[in-house]
Amino acid sequence: MSRPQLRDARRDQRSPARPHTSGRQHHHGAIERPRGRAGLGLALGLGLVLFFVGIRVFAPEALGDLLSNTVQDFFTLSISVIIESLPFVFLGILLSIGVQVWLPDGFLLRHLPKNAVVRRVTLSLLGVLLPVCECGNVPLTRGLILRGLTVGESMTFLLAAPILNPVTIITTYQAFGWSDGILVSRILGGFVIANLIGWIYSRHPSPMSLLTPKFQASCAHAHDEVPASRSRRSVDMFAKETAAMMPALFVGSAIAGLIQVTVSRDVLLTLGQNPILSVFALMALAFVVAICSNVDAFFILAFGSTFMPGAIVAFLVFGPMIDVKMLALMRTTFTAKTLVQVTVVVGLASAALGLAVNTLA
Repeated sequence: MSRPQLRDARRDQRSPARPHTSGRQHHHGAIERPRGRAGLGLALGLGLVLFFVGIRVFAPEALGDLLSNTVQDFFTLSISVIIESLPFVFLGILLSIGVQVWLPDGFLLRHLPKNAVVRRVTLSLLGVLLPVCECGNVPLTRGLILRGLTVGESMTFLLAAPILNPVTIITTYQAFGWSDGILVSRILGGFVIANLIGWIYSRHPSPMSLLTPKFQASCAHAHDEVPASRSRRSVDMFAKETAAMMPALFVGSAIAGLIQVTVSRDVLLTLGQNPILSVFALMALAFVVAICSNVDAFFILAFGSTFMPGAIVAFLVFGPMIDVKMLALMRTTFTAKTLVQVTVVVGLASAALGLAVNTLA
C-alpha cells in the first residue's frame, strides 16, 4: 500500500471517533446547564432561610407587632423544622457520596446476605451503623438504589433506619424508660413495618415503575464511565443531591408550619383518653409536626399524661416513617402513587400497633 493510501486508511479509521467525541462534549454541556440552575436554586433557597432567620432575630419589635401571632408562629415553626433537619440532610448526602463514589464497585452487594429475607432484615438494622434521622436517609437511600439495591430493599432501610438507630433508641429510653412497653413497641414495630413494606415491594412486577422518571434516568446512567476524579465526582454529586433535596425540604417544612398553626391542639387533647381516637389523633400530630426522630420522644413526652401509651407508640412509629416533610423528600425519588400506597400501609400498621398496645395496657 502506498503512503497516500496508508494515510487515507488511517484517517478513515479515526473518523468514526469524531461523532462520538462531539456527542460527549454535547453531553457534558447538557450537564453543565442543569448544574448552573441547581446552584442558583440552592443559593436562593439558602438565601430565603437566612432572610427569614434574620427577620426573626434582628427585626425590631414594632415589626413583630405588625405581624399576627399566626404568621409569626408559621415562620418560627417552619424555620425550626428546616434548621433541625439541615444537618441530617447534609450528613445523609455525605454518606450517600461515600457509598456511591468511595466504596469499591460491588462492595455493598458482596457483603450483604444472598437470601432476600435475611438481606432485608440486615438492611433494616443498618441504621445502627448509620445513625441518621429520616431527613438524611432519603439521599442515602437514593445512593443505595444507584449502587444496585432493589427498590424493596432500599425501602426497608429507608423506613427502619430512623427508628432502629442508637440515637433514637437512647433518647426514647431517656424519655420513657421501660414504662408501658413504649420503647420495645417502638423498636419491634418499626422493624416489622419496615420489613413488611420491603416484602410487599419486593414482589412488585415492575419495581422501576415505582421511581420517578427523573430518578429512573439517573439509575440508567449510574454505571456510565465517568472520567472525572473521585473528588470532582463527590463535589458534583453533593451539588446535585443538595439541589434535589433542599427545595423538597423547604416545601415540606412550610407545609408542616402551615398545618401546625391551623390545627387546634385543644381538639387533640380532648381525644387523648379515648383508646381508639387517641391513636389516630397522635398519628395526625406526628404527620403535621414533622419532628426529627432523634428528638421526637422528648417532644411527645409532654403528652404522656394526657394520651394513652398506644397513641404515643403510634406517634413514635408513624412519624419517623411518614410525615409531610418526609413525603416531600421522598417525592424526589418515588412516584406519587407509590407514596400514597406506602402511607396507607404504614398508617394502618402503625394504628394497629397502637390499638394493640392500648388493649394490653
